[in-house]
Amino acid sequence: MIEVKHLTKRYGDKQAVNDISFKVEKGEILGFLGPNGAGKSTTMNMLTGYISSTSGQILINGVDILEDPIKAKSNIGYLPEIPPLYMDMTVDAYLSFMFDLKKCKLPRKAHLKDVCDLCKISAVRGRVIRNLSKGYKQRVGLAQALINNPPVLILDEPTVGLDPNQIIEIRSLIKKLGKSHTVILSSHILPEIQAVCDKIIIINKGVIAADGTADEIARNITNEHKMTLRIEGSTHTAADKKEIADAIKAIDGVKYVRADMEREKGIYDYDVEADEKTDVRRAINKLCADKGWNILMLQLSDLTLEDIFLKITMGDNVRKDGTVREEDPKAKPNINFSVKDGELVASVGDDQEEAASSDDNDKNGGEE
Repeated sequence: MIEVKHLTKRYGDKQAVNDISFKVEKGEILGFLGPNGAGKSTTMNMLTGYISSTSGQILINGVDILEDPIKAKSNIGYLPEIPPLYMDMTVDAYLSFMFDLKKCKLPRKAHLKDVCDLCKISAVRGRVIRNLSKGYKQRVGLAQALINNPPVLILDEPTVGLDPNQIIEIRSLIKKLGKSHTVILSSHILPEIQAVCDKIIIINKGVIAADGTADEIARNITNEHKMTLRIEGSTHTAADKKEIADAIKAIDGVKYVRADMEREKGIYDYDVEADEKTDVRRAINKLCADKGWNILMLQLSDLTLEDIFLKITMGDNVRKDGTVREEDPKAKPNINFSVKDGELVASVGDDQEEAASSDDNDKNGGEE
């Protein structure tokens, strides 16, 4: 339904988007994430035909948006972060105007009723938009995106500024729309993306840093398998704690074990980290069975979408496919500590000082 091929956008010497490619299939909800300045809004503006690309191709329902922009845009419903509303018009007049503007061929009265019912704005159709709450204004903006029943919906921060009840309602509506439309959803509210989207793309510094489901990306960016165990020792004493921890450490593939607090008498939680390629759960289960220890809980500590986003966007050690590069020891700061006049002083090593000086020069002479 949406196909992006080697899309690039430059503003003079500044490269905002650098050779990105991805597909969104029919009936799929794609979460489009990225920090400020990553190229997210630029990409969405190119997808909607608001700005043109420097190079590359965008196909909307098989139509090239540069070769036949009118036909391509007729397949798109777009809700920008600030809804394009005419505040002095009534909801009914505004939607009727959008119906004419988009040259909609559907029966006017029945179609507008269906759209208003779907967005739950039927009760305010006669009211002036200026007098509506932010939640209702957002719904009216979504209704205009649905005029002409486009197969593709592009929604930029659709729940920004809404209260929790309104957010839940808009999320439910997006899920419902995803059954019959292809949806691209951009949001800074990460739980919203995780709750609604089938697939996630994270863009960082103009390139796609990760593409896939949250679980797929999480498996790529972490080298460790973490879990929490709750085990009851055979003698119900604190002495079991060290014995259990030492026994788990001896299992092949276990990298780290930490005994946590006592939940009940003789029952402790253990944080366990294992090599991702080694599933140690069966070995732990066998160990506990052999020793007469009871496993009361085994919970995998999966990465949240927030963890994934921070790991990818806060460092340069993640490749385009989401796998982790080995850290370069030379890239770590060489910091020297000394005591001067009774105070602890930190100084950067010679190589780092040169790099810092060079960076400062670049910053002073670069763009603001």
